[in-house]
Amino acid sequence: MRKMVKISLVTAIALASTLQASSLKKMFQKAKVSGNIRSIYSSFHNDNDTDTYATAVGMQLQYELAKYKGFNAGVEFTTAHDVNFASGNRDEGKRNEAISGAKGSYTEPTQAYINYEFQGLNLRVGRQLIDTPLADSDDIRMTPNTFEAYIATYEIDGFSLMAGHLNRWQGCDAGLDNPWVKTGKNGTNFGGVTYSNDLVETNLWYYNITGAENGNNALYADATLNHTFNNDLKLHASVQYLNEREVDKSGIKANIYGAMAEVETHGFDFTLAYNKSSKEKGKTTFSGFGGGTLFTSMDTMILDEITEDRDAKALVGGISYTLNDFTLSYAYGDFKGDADSRGTKAHITEQDIGLEYSYNDNLSISASYIIDDNKEDATSTDFNDKNFRVLVSYNF
Repeated sequence: MRKMVKISLVTAIALASTLQASSLKKMFQKAKVSGNIRSIYSSFHNDNDTDTYATAVGMQLQYELAKYKGFNAGVEFTTAHDVNFASGNRDEGKRNEAISGAKGSYTEPTQAYINYEFQGLNLRVGRQLIDTPLADSDDIRMTPNTFEAYIATYEIDGFSLMAGHLNRWQGCDAGLDNPWVKTGKNGTNFGGVTYSNDLVETNLWYYNITGAENGNNALYADATLNHTFNNDLKLHASVQYLNEREVDKSGIKANIYGAMAEVETHGFDFTLAYNKSSKEKGKTTFSGFGGGTLFTSMDTMILDEITEDRDAKALVGGISYTLNDFTLSYAYGDFKGDADSRGTKAHITEQDIGLEYSYNDNLSISASYIIDDNKEDATSTDFNDKNFRVLVSYNF
């Protein structure tokens, strides 16, 4: 299961270089190059359709100027390419196209921004990486989501305020065959405020997503209480709420409530999460541009899949154990939807099994096995499959 998005200047915007330059010339002399090299194998076995698989290699390469009088800039390219001999035959419909797109290759300038920082104020214009409740990077495969945006952030005394406009986005959730899709007819306007200290973390956000596709005015709020009993026992308790009001007859309208409890002890992490979506006749919900912020969002399944014209709820339990450089995790989710106006119910379960090895801060290897089971329709091609992935990632 996914962790709740925690917003601050550090996580919401890829920070500008900490290197300072005393002149325009030194901005370039002190520029830094960084990036990530990764390779993935991902296969799908569908109970009622053709099995698919693909192996890909790719990288993210970023060039960032040092700061001069608060200004700097950066550019990043992301690329992914299928390894044909280790991927399914495309002509036979056996290629997993979710990794590098239908063409088997994907290359985009995923970031290209100008940044200005003054004391607690940060302004960034251009293509950039952000993580907010309804727009996030969702970096779990080859190509994370990035956004063409104008964003201002201000931090003071534990508060972080952010406002901006999202115009277009690209990445694994936006679709790799048509990059830089608009985030609404006239984009998305948003603003948010967060506050955090050792005891509490809170979020309050508003989004105006324009146009008939996914259009809505969304209000999102959450709060988390943290309590440390001792070095070996920590408790986190969270609640969340998402309200969406339809724009331009988009069909998006929602009231979603959620709660989550997490216990950390002796290397174990136990999590239990719940979300409930109230029925809006003929309407459905939208969890945002990316993986979504609902507590019960899993690797594949999110509540949006079953909310149309019905009450829906999800219960997800998870456990992980970390020993030295290894982390083993398991999560089970049960997603149920009451009968809609046609009398159709929904019931889908998902199991996420994961193993990750972190050799050091730069190199990690992870394996994931995801099992989806459509309890209401065993003949459907949707949510009756198994996905196995291996991801090797190296940062430099």
